[in-house]
Amino acid sequence: MNASPALTAETIAGQILARFALYRVDFQQRTAQARARFQDADWHGIQRLGRARLSLYHEHLEEIVARLTELGLATVDDNQRQTLWRAAKGQYRSALAQRPDWELGETFYNSVYRRFNGSEALARDALFVDTSFSTPPAVADDSPTTLLKRFTEGSDWAALLRQLLAGLPLSLPWQDFDRDIRSLVDALPRECPGLRTDEPLHAEVLEPLFFRNKGAYAIGRLRQGEHQWPLALPLLQDELQRLYVDTLVCDADELSIMFSFTRAYFFVDTSYPQPLIDFLAELLPNKMRWELYTAVGLNKHGKTEFYRSFLDHLEHSTDRFIPARGIKGMVMTVFTLPSFNTVFKLIKDKFAPQKAVTREEVKEKYRIVKNHDRVGRMADTQEFNNISFPRDRFTDELIEELTSTAGSVVHVTDEHVHIAHLYTERLMTPLNLYIAECSDDELRSALDEYGNAIRQLAAANIFPGDMLLKNFGVTRHGRVVFYDYDEISYLEDMNFRYIPEPRTPEEEMSDEVWYSVGPNDVFPEEFRKFLFGRRTIKALFAELHGELFDADYWTSLKEDIEAGEIRDVFPYRRSKRFQPDAETP
Repeated sequence: MNASPALTAETIAGQILARFALYRVDFQQRTAQARARFQDADWHGIQRLGRARLSLYHEHLEEIVARLTELGLATVDDNQRQTLWRAAKGQYRSALAQRPDWELGETFYNSVYRRFNGSEALARDALFVDTSFSTPPAVADDSPTTLLKRFTEGSDWAALLRQLLAGLPLSLPWQDFDRDIRSLVDALPRECPGLRTDEPLHAEVLEPLFFRNKGAYAIGRLRQGEHQWPLALPLLQDELQRLYVDTLVCDADELSIMFSFTRAYFFVDTSYPQPLIDFLAELLPNKMRWELYTAVGLNKHGKTEFYRSFLDHLEHSTDRFIPARGIKGMVMTVFTLPSFNTVFKLIKDKFAPQKAVTREEVKEKYRIVKNHDRVGRMADTQEFNNISFPRDRFTDELIEELTSTAGSVVHVTDEHVHIAHLYTERLMTPLNLYIAECSDDELRSALDEYGNAIRQLAAANIFPGDMLLKNFGVTRHGRVVFYDYDEISYLEDMNFRYIPEPRTPEEEMSDEVWYSVGPNDVFPEEFRKFLFGRRTIKALFAELHGELFDADYWTSLKEDIEAGEIRDVFPYRRSKRFQPDAETP
């Protein structure tokens, strides 16, 4: 069918750009509301705001797809449609060059294109597989001279910090401003190795604050001579809504954990995303740009950046995809590229009999994790539809595994392995393998982390369901993270029970469960039996986290959640806190 007279390349480009602009206004408005939520100590409101902001992209995408469908784009024949898209891309690119968020606009355009051409090979001349700007366009109007506020007070550290804190865009009273200055001054030599008292100290702090959960964060860096250190100042409130600085972070690894893929996305003004990410990349050189875009809430463009980095990596590497290390999953088939720090997860066509879930239920579990506060203990994922890999990078054995376990979504040709649906996730060492290979000191730390992960997930209203060690991974920072979501539930939906005492000798000797068990009943006493094989590990875990075997412990957490309590989970070690025993709401 021929295009409607109203459907021109200029119309397509203009409609997409107009909808993108509306999306960005909505996104920025939701982001800006986080400051008020923080100042009102409305922690549930911040969580709702995060979920609402995540849904915006899909809502605006549906609007523009409906509008272009109404104009007849879906009924245009393939050749004419591709001609329209190629011309529309040029029109759209010219308009994007006037926007400071041009890179996000490319991603939005790609999303629209894929909705109309999802099953076709990506046409590089019709969409932005690569960015069309070799250098960022110079935005003529309203471009910021800088995103940074700069502070210099010679060798008077206290004066510099006073100036910095006093300029923060918050209107709350301070709990004890002078005490916080003293705490920061005392911490500086400890947190900044090589810092000298006889040289001027300079600070550069990003103008916008970063908000997440119960915290506001001032992010920047300190400079002295040729030395520089990243800077993060976590700001919390007490029960009287008075502000205080909780700690000082000046280490790139510790800052990296604050921007981890296991945490909820920050609320921060992204009016000028590219210079913001440039600055964060300087502070966190080990983070990929896609990780930083994702961390500040621009997860859709983070997905674009990830895909571009993946294509570039394929072009500059020669290793082959292999099955991921660890025990084979009953729900997912998982493979990886050894030189690329990512796993690719496909939902199997058939599950083991003990897995009473469907494909759609598994997808819903992953959506829950995407929208939930991950509290540093659940890995974020990226979901892809219709993605192709070069066939020659796969072994015949892996092809056999993929087609035999997930053949409904895998199509193999001489040149490509086409996968209709998959998830990507950060590569981690499975906890069961880590424990089998680690030292005694590392074992104790890993088991403590494992218990803390379960506790913090529970406090965030997540019951992992299948808590076997193989479903948790260890990050490069030694943190234990949950990554298998097919059995997760909300903790408040579970019923935690003690195993009843047997009433007769026959019940006591029975190999079968003789008492009634509801679909959501959990017996924490049983964790002792199936979580650990070795007695020494079982004893050590009981020493560290014995409460997890007690139904009353879980019930108390459930009661706190039902009462509306949101527990504190800090993205840094509690031992770093200036007032580790301080009560926060």
